[in-house]
Amino acid sequence: MSDVSKSFVPETPTLDSDVMTPEVLWSFGRVGNSSLSPDGKTVLFAVTYFNIEENKGYRELYTVPAGGGKVVQLTNTASNESEPMWRPDGKRIGFISSATESSQLWEMNSDGSHPEQITDIEGGIEGFKYAPDSKRIAYVKKVKLDETINDMFPDLPKANARLETDLMYRHWDQWHDYTYKHIFIAEITNDRITGGKDILEGEKFDAPGRPFDGTEQITWSPDSRLLVYSCKKLTGKAYAESTNSDLYAYDLESGETRNLTPEHKGYDKNPTFSPDGKQLAWTSMERDGYEADQTRLFVMNMETGDEKNYSANWEQNAEHLSWSRDGQAIYFISDIHATDEIYRLSLADGQMQRVTDGVHNYQTVEETTDGKLVATKVSMSQPAELYLVDAATGKDEPLTAVNKGLLDQLKMGKVERRWVKTVDDKDMLVWVIYPPHFDPNKKYPTLLYCQGGPQGTVSQFWSYRWNFQMMAANEYIIVAPNRRGLPGFGMEWLEQISKDYGGLNIQDYLSAIDEVAKEPYVDADRLGAIGASYGGFSVNFLAGHNESNRFKAFISHCGIFNFDQMYVTTEEMWFENWDIGGPYWDKSNAAAQRSYTFSPHLFVDKWNAPILVIHGEKDFRIPYTQGMGAFNAAVLRDVPAQFLFFPEENHWVSSAQNGIVWQRVFKNWLDKWLK
Repeated sequence: MSDVSKSFVPETPTLDSDVMTPEVLWSFGRVGNSSLSPDGKTVLFAVTYFNIEENKGYRELYTVPAGGGKVVQLTNTASNESEPMWRPDGKRIGFISSATESSQLWEMNSDGSHPEQITDIEGGIEGFKYAPDSKRIAYVKKVKLDETINDMFPDLPKANARLETDLMYRHWDQWHDYTYKHIFIAEITNDRITGGKDILEGEKFDAPGRPFDGTEQITWSPDSRLLVYSCKKLTGKAYAESTNSDLYAYDLESGETRNLTPEHKGYDKNPTFSPDGKQLAWTSMERDGYEADQTRLFVMNMETGDEKNYSANWEQNAEHLSWSRDGQAIYFISDIHATDEIYRLSLADGQMQRVTDGVHNYQTVEETTDGKLVATKVSMSQPAELYLVDAATGKDEPLTAVNKGLLDQLKMGKVERRWVKTVDDKDMLVWVIYPPHFDPNKKYPTLLYCQGGPQGTVSQFWSYRWNFQMMAANEYIIVAPNRRGLPGFGMEWLEQISKDYGGLNIQDYLSAIDEVAKEPYVDADRLGAIGASYGGFSVNFLAGHNESNRFKAFISHCGIFNFDQMYVTTEEMWFENWDIGGPYWDKSNAAAQRSYTFSPHLFVDKWNAPILVIHGEKDFRIPYTQGMGAFNAAVLRDVPAQFLFFPEENHWVSSAQNGIVWQRVFKNWLDKWLK
């Protein structure tokens, strides 16, 4: 499936310097969507490259032997190939292609030859899963079930309006489009698939859930008789206030659907059958409305319905579940002390065994036929690549080197792990990232990085926006504390932050930056604070508590500024109700009333240092008016300020040229005030 007239995979550029630039950062290939062939011998994966001039990304498909060997490129097209998946017989590869007007399922041989369109579904499909017997597929398609304003008033076809009667009319970065994602099941024949049975017919629910869930929320039983999926069967205000998704089993023979987890109140997600189909593993959160609750590992006996919580005596999260080939164990990823490691659950004794240990994040894991593990690994100093991991020793070796050509030309800064004492004498892990050509005899301006989430981890992630090596390449030292509210350090540490936004976690930031600022190579007179989302709130809050002039410059990206307005303009009310404690008008709610006293807009009169505010218009989690409020308040108070506004971006910055603009403005602002 190649266009011989052009290669959509760029050649590795020859760099003029060994120091990272924004253009170099956006030149890295992004490895993703890996899966093992049914025989466990070949890894299928995707790589996305961005063409900066075209401001467009191209995703191509590749294979590599699971034991190591030559990487084979399968596609080279102007269209994007997504969700690559092996057909159960291993002879063909399925994928979603944008080559046609609407995205459809295509198949090709395992060497990339003979591509063929398989589905011709009106409106296109968004994902698919083969049944193990290869006789059927499940695919995801949008179904229109709500009336638009033009449906209500057909004599006004050019009217452009919305008439809302309930909440969740927009989410993250999209207005509700009057459709719902449904799962269809269709038989596979020699002809194209043009239809299928909607197993949620008439139901105004999304399965998989919007906006981030995909086909990882759908699993077939090995005998192809059951399809299990995750769904939050709530609408409107009830949906906005709850995280209660459940697992549902659809029986192909009877056509009936039953709820497998009716007693569970939080998220139930990521179902996966054991190889013999007798057990179902999934991840579950206990409490409704708490999206950062512990992600527990559950297993159900499908014959009896009995379930077991293997995380009952364990305080870590369990993500990316993958069964061993003999069905006696489950591999998964868990965060521990600011790294994400591979673990193995032995079903025989219920023991959680740590497999890997290093300065890295593993993101996925699958077992090969010889007991080795294929895993995706990333760090603050390297984008994601595929590795082969020895399950017994935890040692790994690279399977891919997509970015070796660039990495070999770059000098990365040292990443150091420190433990810093907090104000209440607890130990806090802090990452310190140094410039690539660090000279201990010089003094460097230093940045306090404030993490978002607020329960997001400051682990060994590689970001294309908040990239620590990119910041360090600008000749700054970066201080990135794992302050309270972050996972990987036990539930007490994680949960301190809820309803205490202006409390101990803010003190943790200051403990970290003040401790590192004691070093002779840190210029304590040139400190800045930067962050996004909750990190943006943190910056806005610190700006109003900067009486000692500790910080000389701030950058707040999509940060909360006014808690009152945030509560009534955001969409996921479960988040606000849990973390803030409730609405500002509930005067009898002491916890909530205390939370609103932390709102940064209450402390604008104390702002005394320059601030750059960044926001995307399509950010519905933290609406862009929060950024406008912060910027406008700064200008009205004669505080030096800039407002970087992206009309087409959301809570993140996703396009290449906007991403480079972000990096350039970020650097220019800090250089102006800290150098």
